[in-house]
Amino acid sequence: MYACMATKTISVDLEAYERLRSARLQEQESFSKVIKRATWPKEKGTAGALAKWLRQNPARLSDQEIEYLDRAQLEDAPSPDKWQS
Repeated sequence: MYACMATKTISVDLEAYERLRSARLQEQESFSKVIKRATWPKEKGTAGALAKWLRQNPARLSDQEIEYLDRAQLEDAPSPDKWQS
């Protein structure tokens, strides 16, 4: 019996293509298998995650680190385009 698997065509830039190609274990390995082997971060960096980490790791931040975080907070703004990060 022949089973047909649904496919979807995607476009990637050359850098992404080369990274996928170099991640293959064998030259014949499909990009689908390469992508399925990839590990993706479960949790994104959020303020809540940072607060939780700071509660669990009560280390004093240096003045330089606090200044860096303050600058990053001031410079942080939502993207005008919802499709950009």
